[in-house]
Amino acid sequence: MTKTKVLDDTYGKYSGMTLHEMISYDKIQKRIKEMAADISEDYRGKSPIMIGVLNGSFIFFADLIREMDITAEVDFIKISSYANETRTSGTVRLLKDISCDITGRDIIVVEDIVDSGLSIDFLKRRLQDSQASSVKFASLLIKEYTKLDFDIDYVGFKIPDKFVVGYGLDLAQKMRNLKSIYYLNQEGL
Repeated sequence: MTKTKVLDDTYGKYSGMTLHEMISYDKIQKRIKEMAADISEDYRGKSPIMIGVLNGSFIFFADLIREMDITAEVDFIKISSYANETRTSGTVRLLKDISCDITGRDIIVVEDIVDSGLSIDFLKRRLQDSQASSVKFASLLIKEYTKLDFDIDYVGFKIPDKFVVGYGLDLAQKMRNLKSIYYLNQEGL
């Protein structure tokens, strides 16, 4: 049975809208174990730098790295393209850069969702300009319509064009704590 949640007055212009469960916590955990096994196999004998994209990837990132059975370093980068809305602004802003030296290193960028492709393209160009040995991407979610000039190497789930929250994904910095992934019914917006 699909779970739903009606947003209360603390959600401002979104109050009264309904969240519908899209992907359960159990399905998320099963897929993360599979992704971690793939990454571990691909990087056996290596020590990649895992770069989590803040803030949305932090829960997925933590669960993914705990399921891996290889050594990896950890760093974070923070970018923004949504500005508390349900659609991208079309501009990517770098809010926090990585602190490690990635020259000659294998990099795995861990994202929560690939939507328009704007953010992930920005990250790819930025990291390749830093002379990394390799740059691969892991994303929990990718929207079905997303068109990129490169592949996302490790994908959790392909989803339809819906605004999603939970499991680290937010709406105006809220709902990251939901264990499952929900889509927002945006009728009337």
